Amino acid sequence: MAKVSVIIPARGERFLAQTIDDLFSKAAGEIEVIAVLDGYWPDPPLVDRQGLTIIHRGAARGMRQAINAAAQVARGEYLMKTDAHCMFAPGFDVALSANCDGDWMVIPSRYSLDAENWDILQTGKSRVDYHYLSCPITGLKERGDYTMHGVQWNDRARQRRDKPEFDIDDEMSFQGSCWFMSAGHFRNFLGGMDETGYGTFSQEPQEVGNKTWLGGGRVTVNKKTWYAHLHKGKQYGRGYSIGKREIEHGHVYSAVYWMGNKWAKRAHDLEWLIDKFWPVPDWPTDWKAIHASGFNPDYSY
Repeated sequence: MAKVSVIIPARGERFLAQTIDDLFSKAAGEIEVIAVLDGYWPDPPLVDRQGLTIIHRGAARGMRQAINAAAQVARGEYLMKTDAHCMFAPGFDVALSANCDGDWMVIPSRYSLDAENWDILQTGKSRVDYHYLSCPITGLKERGDYTMHGVQWNDRARQRRDKPEFDIDDEMSFQGSCWFMSAGHFRNFLGGMDETGYGTFSQEPQEVGNKTWLGGGRVTVNKKTWYAHLHKGKQYGRGYSIGKREIEHGHVYSAVYWMGNKWAKRAHDLEWLIDKFWPVPDWPTDWKAIHASGFNPDYSY
C-alpha cells in the first residue's frame, strides 16, 4: 500500500494537535505527517510520535514556502495538504490513493467542523462537493477586486447528488483547505508552489488546480470519503494573517496570469476549461469579447 505524506502548514493554530491525532487515528495505511510551524510554537507543545516530522521556522515565511519545504522532505508516493483544523473520515488515505491517477488532483467531500466537540457541525446543509471558478470580469464588480475563486456550485451538486456514477467526478475548482495528488505530480509537473507572483498565501487552489487541468491532468471530487474543515471566522481568528494589499496583489496577479494564458507548460488555454464546464455561473456569454476588448485591472503596486 502506497505511503501518504500529509503536509500541514501552521501558524498560530489552536487545533493543530487534534488534527494530527485525527490523521493518525483515521489512516488505514502508512502515513507520515509533516507539520511546518511557521514562526510559532504550539502551546501546549506537540507530542513526539513516530511518523511525525516538525519543521520550525523562527520567523514566518508564509504558507506557500511551508508547503514547498514539507514537500521536499516528504517520503510518500502521495502528498496530501490539509489545513491545521480538519477532521477526516476513517480510511481517508486509502480511499483517496485508490482513485488518484498520476496527473490528478483529488478533493474529498467537505463538511464543516465543530472543533470544540470534534465532530461534523450540524448545519442542516449538505456537504460540499462542487465548486466553479469565478469570473474575474464579474468579480471586479461583485468583490471589489479582479479575482478568481473556487465558489460553491450548488446546482451541480443537486443534479449529481446520490448518483454513484458521480462518486468520482470532475471538479472545476475547489476551496483549498485539503487536496491530494501524487508526489511526482507536485514536484515534477507543477514544480511546487510559486512563491513570487502570488505572494505568500493567495490563490493556492487556483494555481495548482488550473495547472493540473490546463496541463492535461484532471481535478476530481471523491465522494467516497470526506473531511470536515473549521471555518474560523472572528471566533478563532486567522492563523495566517495577510495584509489586504498582498491579498489584492495575489488575486490580480492570478487573474491576469490565467486569463492571459501565460503558463508556458499549458496544453490548453483557459477557454478550454470554461467550455468544458459550460455553462458556468458568473461567466457571461460574451466574456471572451469583453476580455479581448482590453478589459484589465486598474491596480498599481
